[in-house]
Amino acid sequence: MKKALILFVFVFLFNSFLFASEYELRISGGTAHIPIMKDVAKTFMSENKNVKVVISGGGSGVGIKQVGSGIVDIGNSGRDLKKSEIEKYNLVPYKIAIDGIAVVVNPSNRISDLTLEQVKEIFKGKVKNWKELGGVDAKINVYTRDRQSGTRKTFEKLALGKTKITSKALIVSSNGNMKVMVGQDRNAIGYLSVGYLDKSVKALKIDGIYPSLENIKSGKYKIQRYLYMITKKNPSDIASKFIDTVLSDYGQSVVKKHNFIPVR
Repeated sequence: MKKALILFVFVFLFNSFLFASEYELRISGGTAHIPIMKDVAKTFMSENKNVKVVISGGGSGVGIKQVGSGIVDIGNSGRDLKKSEIEKYNLVPYKIAIDGIAVVVNPSNRISDLTLEQVKEIFKGKVKNWKELGGVDAKINVYTRDRQSGTRKTFEKLALGKTKITSKALIVSSNGNMKVMVGQDRNAIGYLSVGYLDKSVKALKIDGIYPSLENIKSGKYKIQRYLYMITKKNPSDIASKFIDTVLSDYGQSVVKKHNFIPVR
């Protein structure tokens, strides 16, 4: 009986040790990053059996706040950090990819090319019907991201300038949701990361320039940004190792696989 009790205590303590030794690496923020994060996480966890990588979205603003507050180990952002954010949270950004932001419509839309000025007029709600642009006689349904979105911040800055997006725009929570909504709405217009482009939506030329990887890399297509992973100044060894993996030859091949431009 005594031996059995000792064995039970030993097994309990051993299992407790194993459980305690498992590390949960928490990542949140920009949704453009998610395909890259998921692929790298699979390989990372297979090579580091004691690590569980947990990935969530929420937008760049959420990622920055959560890493700054210590809720997550890594925050993903599709926009540059503000000086105030760096100083408040003691943050360090790591560039992992170059991304373009495409203006997208439903594949059934016969419009294929808009000027930047037309894009501004649409998103501020002044141009309200597709027939004003050479399309069908139908109301334009404008879709946008919420204010936590780095994709929105970059789009507003580089495409719209001082133009404010109409308050009548329909708000979606992620790049994936934007693709779904525009793909289902024949009269929709929105914007999303080029990494999410597929046949369910149609990317438009802007001033005659298509958002191809070649045009983004050359700088011809101007609506582009860096994707960042962000940590506190002294990240954990596991967080540093994960970022190093994303920046390795393997990680950058994953970046390329998902239609982003590697930084290395």
